[in-house]
Amino acid sequence: MTYDLVVVGGGPAGLATAILGRLDGLRVVVLERRRPPLDKACGEGLMPAGVRRLGEMGVVLPPADWAPFAGVRFIDGELEAVARFGTGQGRGIRRTTLSAALVERALAVGVDLRFDADVTRWGADAAGGWAETRDGRYDGRVLVGADGLHSRVRSLLGGASARRHQRFGIRRHYAVAPWSHHVEVYFGDGFEAYVTPIGGGEVGVALLGESAVLRRHDLVASLPRLAAHLGDAAPTSASRGAGPLEQVVRHTAGRGVALVGDASGYVDALTGEGLTLAFAQARALVDTVVKGAPLAEYVVAHRALTRSYVELTRLLLAVTRRRAVRRAVIAALAEEPTTFERLLSAIADGQHLELRALGRVAGRAATDLARGLVSPRTQRS
Repeated sequence: MTYDLVVVGGGPAGLATAILGRLDGLRVVVLERRRPPLDKACGEGLMPAGVRRLGEMGVVLPPADWAPFAGVRFIDGELEAVARFGTGQGRGIRRTTLSAALVERALAVGVDLRFDADVTRWGADAAGGWAETRDGRYDGRVLVGADGLHSRVRSLLGGASARRHQRFGIRRHYAVAPWSHHVEVYFGDGFEAYVTPIGGGEVGVALLGESAVLRRHDLVASLPRLAAHLGDAAPTSASRGAGPLEQVVRHTAGRGVALVGDASGYVDALTGEGLTLAFAQARALVDTVVKGAPLAEYVVAHRALTRSYVELTRLLLAVTRRRAVRRAVIAALAEEPTTFERLLSAIADGQHLELRALGRVAGRAATDLARGLVSPRTQRS
């Protein structure tokens, strides 16, 4: 059978592409080598824009299985800065629960889902794209690579390159009731801990840093405030890792093939935009295919969608590596709560950042650094 979209990868990016394609009348098959629900080491937080996009797809998340969060809190020792989203709330939800909800919706709209389908050969040209499994060949107008950080499909477009200092992630869940209505980011010596409230009386803790740092013991114990919150809470999942995180992709589409989600390039999980970006990319690709436009149109849309994410994430990575600069920025954000909220809202809604707002934070941080002192200013809620 010939399809409009042959999607390789049944994670959130692939299933979102498939659901949106079916809703617009396209014939779609998804090839996934594992069986659902699929898991992944991630922060498990959905920004407000991502929540809205799920609603547009008709995906229903079980109310008992997610927890809302209102914004983000940065914590570095005694320094603290917090901001709320301008509109809407985020949702913390286990990746397996999100996977199950997406699969249910994909089946409901008529996506041809093929699990245990390991793709052994694939290709694309001006006539379209194709993929082979042990059960046969699947031909389509477009072969969609949604197969994650280490995508095999993107080899058709030249693959990916990586930077020298690569970061990795480790995630684990704990049986403790969420103590905050925010995603909390704790900064340690060469790493960060991201705490997301999720449903069922649990929190997820994701540690991000270079491999040498993450191999140290008792990273959580080195963050006294986080350790006090967790107490003797029992882990409710095994540690799961991911990485290397940064994947620099030069070409996101070509003759008969297009990439979405992490397969199309990734910088870092610092800003929590991964799922929101994947859903937006899926929408842009489906729009391009439905119109019968050249895939070059998707390339332009993809670049516009990811530009702010790439620029901000690289800036934040540079800041977090330098303790004095990082603390100066957090102190500046605490002194400029309205500016912090404008920046956070732009990130949460997938909009371009305000250069004026960034300038205010940078100017105040530079002043603190020039004085050689960052005072322990805090903002609590």
